Amino acid sequence: MSDITEMDQKKELAKLKRLAIEIASEIHDIVEDAVWTNHVKMPELAQKLYEAVEKANAYKAEHSL
Repeated sequence: MSDITEMDQKKELAKLKRLAIEIASEIHDIVEDAVWTNHVKMPELAQKLYEAVEKANAYKAEHSL
């Protein structure tokens, strides 16, 4: 039963990491393709990325993963 719980925790951590990576990818796309027109989106995306990484790191620490 413990293995199922740990597996679920690892899946949740993977989900949280994926969300952060998706935000980072969006930032990357803006930097590569549209920085001169979409630079105004960067502060909001940077904040979202920061929060997503903090959430993933906190979950990882909380569950000793």
